[in-house]
Amino acid sequence: MTAVPAIVATGLVKRFKAGRAQVAVLKGVDFEARHGDVTMVMGPSGSGKSTLVAALSGLLKPDAGQVTALGQNLWSRSAEELDRFRLAHCGFIFQGFNLFPALTALEQVAVILRHTGLSARDARARAEAALDDVGLTPRLHQRPAELSGGEKQRVAIARAMAKAPDLVFADEPTSALDGESGQVVAYLLQRAAKDRGAAVVCVTHDPRLEDYADRIIRLEDGRIREDRRIGPAPVLVRHPRAARSGA
Repeated sequence: MTAVPAIVATGLVKRFKAGRAQVAVLKGVDFEARHGDVTMVMGPSGSGKSTLVAALSGLLKPDAGQVTALGQNLWSRSAEELDRFRLAHCGFIFQGFNLFPALTALEQVAVILRHTGLSARDARARAEAALDDVGLTPRLHQRPAELSGGEKQRVAIARAMAKAPDLVFADEPTSALDGESGQVVAYLLQRAAKDRGAAVVCVTHDPRLEDYADRIIRLEDGRIREDRRIGPAPVLVRHPRAARSGA
């Protein structure tokens, strides 16, 4: 793995309007994430976790500070350039899954790959491989209404990982899942870092995910209160495809 950080942020400040007042959600945050690491961003509600990830990933422009991702100064880019950067280099996993109700699991993944320029045939082949990697080959042609919560999240992870992203951003990916499904998600995030060399940044309230982190950052009141490396994370013995079909 390269020693050059995947993401470096300095002096991030973000304010939001609250009536006539301005409320600072990020207060001069410095941050970096490495290739091959799972970085968990933890802290109470309202501490600025999701705002930080949005600023790091080019989704929300900070009021002050700089983000350098893969050697590029993100916030010096145009909106179109940011869109292209995210499409080429970033995978996103959200609490609400963000799946299209009318599309099958296979179509959910393939449609994103088509936007990267792949042919329909190649996009389908890569989508099938990504869904197989998360244990969903038997569910390729099911729509979201026919899937469990854990299966929906695995589709979302396959969609994010199918592009082989350099950067993976996950915002509360296990909050709506049971313990077994949450463990599968943790496994998949860890594999993205360890097998593929992605820099994984995960916002979570779930203390169980600490066991899969290389680094834990705790935010409170818009500032980093703790930044702790905890060494290599444990690897699940069981592959996710061995989980129960409802996981």
